Amino acid sequence: MKALHLLKKYSVVILLILLTACEEDGDKIYLSGLEGSEFILTETDIMLSKENASKIVLSAAWKNSTLVVSNPDMGAPDVFTAYLQISTQEDFSSNVIENEGIGESKAYTGAELNAIAKNLGLTPDVATPVYFRLRGSIGPNIESAYSETRRVNVTPYLIDMTIGFILDKDKQQTGYTLASPDADGIYAGFIGATSWYNFFMEEGDGTVWGNLPVDGSPFLASSAADSWNFWYPEPGGCYYTEVNTELKRWSAVYLPVLNITGDIGGEMTFDRPNTRWYYVFNAASAGTATIRLSGQGDEYNHETGDSAPAAEKVAIAFAQENGSLVLAGTPGDITVQIPAAGECTLILDLSDPKNWQCGVVSGSEEPGTVSPEVYVIGIDDGITGGGWNFDNKLYLYNEDNLAYAGVLNVHSLWGYQIGTEKDNWGDVYTQAGGDAYSGTLEFKGQTNLTAPEPGVYFFDLSLKNLSYALTEVGDHVYVNGLDDKWEFNQTLASTSVPGVYSGSITVNGASSYGFKIYLVRDNWDILFGGSNGKLMYGGSDIPDSNSWSAGTYTITVDLINRTYTIQ
Repeated sequence: MKALHLLKKYSVVILLILLTACEEDGDKIYLSGLEGSEFILTETDIMLSKENASKIVLSAAWKNSTLVVSNPDMGAPDVFTAYLQISTQEDFSSNVIENEGIGESKAYTGAELNAIAKNLGLTPDVATPVYFRLRGSIGPNIESAYSETRRVNVTPYLIDMTIGFILDKDKQQTGYTLASPDADGIYAGFIGATSWYNFFMEEGDGTVWGNLPVDGSPFLASSAADSWNFWYPEPGGCYYTEVNTELKRWSAVYLPVLNITGDIGGEMTFDRPNTRWYYVFNAASAGTATIRLSGQGDEYNHETGDSAPAAEKVAIAFAQENGSLVLAGTPGDITVQIPAAGECTLILDLSDPKNWQCGVVSGSEEPGTVSPEVYVIGIDDGITGGGWNFDNKLYLYNEDNLAYAGVLNVHSLWGYQIGTEKDNWGDVYTQAGGDAYSGTLEFKGQTNLTAPEPGVYFFDLSLKNLSYALTEVGDHVYVNGLDDKWEFNQTLASTSVPGVYSGSITVNGASSYGFKIYLVRDNWDILFGGSNGKLMYGGSDIPDSNSWSAGTYTITVDLINRTYTIQ
């Protein structure tokens, strides 16, 4: 750090000249505190991978010296800026990447460092020396000074720009992907989406794309840090999705039906969680069959918006080229092998955007059904006099994660269990770890789930992730969206009936989007929407207020039975 010390020494001379011009006789002013500090890196060898892409893999730290004035009534200006330089050349003569230091440290995730490695021209899967140093500057017209150089051996992984990874609204991997065969920034493929499914897309270099963060701009894309999530329209189902990062827009074609013609005829059914279509039929004999697959979809894009009446009609058809399935303007012949006579299933698997598959298997391959509800056994034994029952339910809201949610009145003496089938006391989930408010589940364990203190609670659990979380619902819930205002000022108060809230709401007139019920102040995640007097966790805006005239209305919601009334 001697060089940095010298740099600051030059600044002292300049500042001293300025200060002495202002000093009074016998009152000299001195500057001190110019000690340098060590430049530290936490690692010397780093193996990068997709597994540590989101984790901190390298941190740099330093301490900028400060100028101190002998007169406490005067201050020295902060004129020093540190820049972190990275290069494959030890003398930094070329191939240099420079970042302005933020504070006195800088941390890199695996994805960030891998992107830097790519830009430096490092070879994937090969350990290569990379050099780090600080450049110190106190002004554009003064020569910079440099810290000691630190070396780190970095082994990057291949950045594949032919795959776009679908992330959920929390920017976590979902397993869904889109493909860009030419690595040209245009990603496409089929996604099995739920209604209003929120997502982002991450490129191989770590760039994350979402929607342009501007009201009224659906299907316009942005990679800015403040971008909103993309969202699919309603209904849920099979969507051919294209994200064009060059034009910064995306589109989604909803395919409600896929027809089969040729040696096999019928209408296929979509298996949304597995992103595949299937059709069960009876084959007269084994052998080769020729079929054609086609349907008509509804396209949503930046011109149509996300409302169903505005969707454009688009033909979707498949053909076979060199043994691979491709999209075509008109349906082409597709050859499949029927393994045996009798019951068979034709399967069109669209889950891998680089390798669509169509084939026939023996027997019925219809997907298993997911229960629309689970049972919270023992949660009210303090209310029912100690009896356990299957009266309390949570309802499916995310089929992919087997996620269930709902509001219950809790008064449990012995804890509780989660049942998957009414009156089935054996196939239950119990507590693996955690406490009354969050933790993990296990199937057929020995320990009941710990119940919280009596009260009204929102439950959210996933049988796929084996997790649960409880949130207490207070004395008020919140109505957002009336008068097109999304704020937590309109409240409904708890009544004598647990889980029932009511209140008078005054509006200026109709709402453009409707309204929703939020259970916790300033929490935008726990909400109920719905229509026709029915509430649904995470549901769409309640449309009743779309036609209201100015006046006062009484809204009553029953969160346990998932109903609402308006008077």
